[in-house]
Amino acid sequence: MECDYYMSVEEGKKFEFLEHTADAKFRAYGDTLEEAFENVSEAMMNVMIDTSVIEGVVTKYIELEAPDLENLVVDWLSEILFLFEVEEIVFGRFEVDGIDKRNNSYHIAGKAIGDPIDPSKHRFDTHAKAVTYNDLKVEEGEAGWMLQVTVDT
Repeated sequence: MECDYYMSVEEGKKFEFLEHTADAKFRAYGDTLEEAFENVSEAMMNVMIDTSVIEGVVTKYIELEAPDLENLVVDWLSEILFLFEVEEIVFGRFEVDGIDKRNNSYHIAGKAIGDPIDPSKHRFDTHAKAVTYNDLKVEEGEAGWMLQVTVDT
């Protein structure tokens, strides 16, 4: 099913922010599912901070399993938020090594690359508290993948 928003993949967009009353809602795009996961991660961090100031001196490896792609998106982004909160690392780049289906569940392995939070360098616009299932979408079209996510701010 070809949707208009897949044009964004062809236009080279990584992600875009959407209107939402209280929370932050965005769509991320990718030629592959892995690229869409990388871009949705970057979009979520950009809700909070301009990721262009992040140098990338810390790497955290993430490996997760979920029963379906929707839960995999929520679990992946929730793990990134957990690392941000608990280990006080702000991430600016993501590399997903692979996503595959094994034994009726989806597996993802990748890394989040960032810096320890430095208040003199990292200015936060808002704070993403949690990833929600509200209006969550994972769709594949002829031009690639689209992930739509809403985070509680």
